[in-house]
Amino acid sequence: MAEARANLTKYAWLSIAAAVVTISMKTVAWRITGSVGLLSDAAESVVNLVAAFLALGMLSVAARPPDDNHHFGHNKAEYFSAAVEGVLIFVAAVIIVVSAIERLLNPRELESVSIGVVISTLAACVNGVVGMILIRAGRTYRSPTLTADGKHLMTDVVTSVGVVVAIVLVALTGWELLDPIIALVVGANIIFTGVRLVRDSTRGLMDVTLPEAENQTIAEILSQFSDDAVMFHGLRTRQAASQRFATVDMLVPGQWTVRRSHDLIEEVQAKIDAAYPGIQMQVHLEPREDPRAYGDFDVEIPIPPHSGTAPE
Repeated sequence: MAEARANLTKYAWLSIAAAVVTISMKTVAWRITGSVGLLSDAAESVVNLVAAFLALGMLSVAARPPDDNHHFGHNKAEYFSAAVEGVLIFVAAVIIVVSAIERLLNPRELESVSIGVVISTLAACVNGVVGMILIRAGRTYRSPTLTADGKHLMTDVVTSVGVVVAIVLVALTGWELLDPIIALVVGANIIFTGVRLVRDSTRGLMDVTLPEAENQTIAEILSQFSDDAVMFHGLRTRQAASQRFATVDMLVPGQWTVRRSHDLIEEVQAKIDAAYPGIQMQVHLEPREDPRAYGDFDVEIPIPPHSGTAPE
């Protein structure tokens, strides 16, 4: 997984190539038709290009190994990229809304509609295919940068679809105001996507816990090692882009040797790492008889009672 993540920049280059192609296509379509919707669509693709270059930079930073100043690596750089991309989506939405309002006040007849529709549809297909590739890669490698970039491209697809519908309706009905009206609707949808991206990236920077299902799995694994002598509490987790972190206290009889306790810790960590490869699991050892080993956690993930035999 780590080696594969080091090569994620290839997806950023794919996004850059898609942005260059679609900007060219949409600009030609706008020049041919004069549609404010196509102009707004082209403007959003320019934002896509800026975001793709930002993603390339942040993925390169995130792939750097830990160093003297960043002992846990650089993965959180991806959240900055996702947050900025969300802001850039707002910029695209503002451009669309302003252009649409101007066209509402000054309606204009569209030209060469069929050619514009064909070009815009092809551009939407390019963005749709690349967007799905980026989202799939983002989920596979737990990359907020690729996920955000993919979602951004999918909003571009929605924009293009809305623009094409507007152009076709204008051609069929002759009602020129449909072009800017649908552009306004598309702008609202893009704003919604931007809000979600900024929200998700902010949660990541705030060290949000792992998903509930993953927390439950870790807690269930710990419960398999619990018995009359061993117990766990104080389980806490967090994630930083692709990296997962977990800490827990393991309480054992005070007369246990260091080796016996350490061997058990190794077993616990190996079992959890098998479920979530690469997770950084820290186990704090405490004597079960010491009162100071209890009641020192305000928030922790519940560990269910032991209900089976301890793993071999």
